[in-house]
This record gives sequence, C-alpha cells and structure tokens, in this order.
Amino acid sequence: MLAASTPEDDCHANPLHVLTVPVPDHCDYGRSVADEMHSPLRPETFVVTAGRPARTPDAPLNTPIVPASSFIAGGPMEYAREDAPSAHALEEVLGGLEGGSATVFSSGMAAAGAAMDLVPNGAVIVAPSAAYTGVAVRLRELHAIGRIELRIVEVDRTQDVVDACSGAHLLWLESPTNPLLQVADLPACIDAAHANGALALVDNTFATPMLQRPIQDGADIVLHSVTKALSGHSDLLMGALIAADPGLAERIRSRRVLLGGATSAFDCYLALRGIRTLALRIEQAQASARFVVERLRAHPAVSRVRYPGFGTIAAIETAGGPNAADSVCRQTRIWTHATSLGGVESLLERRRRWALESTTVPESLIRLSFGIEHADDLWADLSAALDASPDE
Repeated sequence: MLAASTPEDDCHANPLHVLTVPVPDHCDYGRSVADEMHSPLRPETFVVTAGRPARTPDAPLNTPIVPASSFIAGGPMEYAREDAPSAHALEEVLGGLEGGSATVFSSGMAAAGAAMDLVPNGAVIVAPSAAYTGVAVRLRELHAIGRIELRIVEVDRTQDVVDACSGAHLLWLESPTNPLLQVADLPACIDAAHANGALALVDNTFATPMLQRPIQDGADIVLHSVTKALSGHSDLLMGALIAADPGLAERIRSRRVLLGGATSAFDCYLALRGIRTLALRIEQAQASARFVVERLRAHPAVSRVRYPGFGTIAAIETAGGPNAADSVCRQTRIWTHATSLGGVESLLERRRRWALESTTVPESLIRLSFGIEHADDLWADLSAALDASPDE
C-alpha cells in the first residue's frame, strides 16, 4: 500500500527496484529466464521478457500479429472473441504484473462495462465521488434506471468507505482518483468490502503495477485503461481486467465473449510493444513530476497543488480561476493541450471543460500528465504559461 507523501519524502524514491513478480505457472513466456535465475523476476525484467515466443532456432523475438478471426478446430482458441495469439501474449504479461488472470478488452470502458455486468440487478455499488468520467457517468445511468443502487464516497475517508460497504455487492475504487488524486487505504477498504461479502475492484490505471499491486492488498479485480500508461504512446484504445480468482476470471472472459469487447491483433501488438518500456517511462515521468510539483508549490499563479507523492499525474488549481486555467492550456508549447494521459508526451487540460465532469472537481483544476521529456524543459514551458496567465 502506497501512502501519500510530500515530494521531499523519499519513501518511494526507488519504487521500481523493490517489487518482484513471480511468473505464473501457466505462463510459457519468459519462463526459461525465470528458471535460469532461480528467483522471481523483477518487474523491469518481466515487462521485457514476458509474452514472447518460445526460444527455438529462428523463432521471432516478438509475438507475431495474427490477423485471424477463426482458428482451425481442435485447439483452445477456435474464435478470436475467445482467445487469439496476440491477445494471449499481452494477457500473460498483464496477469503476471498484477498477480492474477488478465482479460483484455477493446477499450477501458468496455472493461469497466464488463465489470459492472458482474453484479445482479439491484446490486449496491460503492464508488468514488470523482472518478474517470465514463465510469462515473455510466454508474449514474445504471442507478437512474434502477439497475444498481449507487453509493458515492470520498475514498480517502476510510471510515465513510467502511460504512458504505454495509450490504454492498461491489466496492469500486480508484487510487489515486482521477483527477483529484485522492489516495485510498486499500487494505482497510478492501477488508471492509470482503467483510460484507462484496467484491473489491481497484482501477490501477494511474499507479500502474510498477508502483502498486492491488491484488496483493486483497483486491478481487484490477481494472486498467491500457490506452494510458501501460501502452504509453497514445495510439490505441484498450482495457483490461485482472482477476485474482480463476473462477472470477472465467466470468469476466465470458463477458467479453458475449458482449463483443474483443480487441484487435494489431492493437495487442502495439500495447505489448509499449509495455516493454513501461518501467523506464514511469521512472522518468515520476521523477519529472516530483521536480515540477516542488516548483509549482511556490508559484504565485497556483492556488493548490495535488500530488500524492508518487506517480506520473498531478493537478493544479490556478489562482486566477478557470479563465487563467484555459490560458495556461493554450499557451504551453511543449505540454500539449489534450485529454487522456500516460503517454510519452506531457499533456494538460482543464477537466471541467467537459460538461459531464463531476461537479466535485474545481473549475480551475488542470490535470497534468507527465511524459518523458526533460524536466527542466517541462518546467520552463509550464512556468512561462503560468506567468502569462491572467490574475482573474
């Protein structure tokens, strides 16, 4: 469990070098490396070695793109909604990183929709007050039509979460939350869900398994928008659900088959290629985030900085209000004014420009997604835009 810290706190200074990832028994990729080392692979090694073809003479280093919807009868795949070579390789990597069984989907929202479909009619779902907009809107829609009962909580108020779990079927957490960057006490919240017979789902898109592994804290399901940091190049849409229990994983896979959320072979190839550099990208982007955040705290045009002490996402509120925030977004030259996050390029946007964004998000809040550019250049660009922003 990662606790919030200040930029000066070095408790997470080297998070990539302490986590080990055991290779699952069913994983054929990277096993020879793990066996030779006689120890679990560290995540920096696992993201490079896992999900590759067997090491035989003249075998390709990368899992080939297989553009096929059907497979010759008699094997385990049969049809691409069920399984496919490119998807299988990616799922081995994601499952190994998070410590469960992964299923990939055509988008993050397809994965989220499959998770929502796991609960019965009238089920109680406990969810964050501010969360990924698509998830928040869909949960409110399901509540409005009587499909679920929705209970909204602040995830950083642990006792409120514990109380809300009474009679719940599913606890839906983000930590850190999008875009307010609240951090939940995952073990305590998950324990409360389980004490009430509920499943616990954690959206781990912001932290990634490089910095946080919710299944180790007891989560039943981990959700990822693979579109974001995992793939890391802003060139595909994809989601994933990773289940701790094999039986639950089969239920999730059936949602993909029946709801049609399969992804393409080419997108799986791109995502797997992006994951190869995940450790390096997170390390660089997190270092830049800490560097820039420390300076943002002293800038007179910034009224508040939100950063949990780890990760690649921060948020600021401009002292001049929403007009100043819009001005900052227009005037940067290295930072790109665009939605989404987690790519190699640094992005920023005023979140309340979206009509469906939660009203709990301040009008002047700018979400910052740190890429892999040099930290000095990022700061020079952002500080110049802040200097030029109006006071009111």
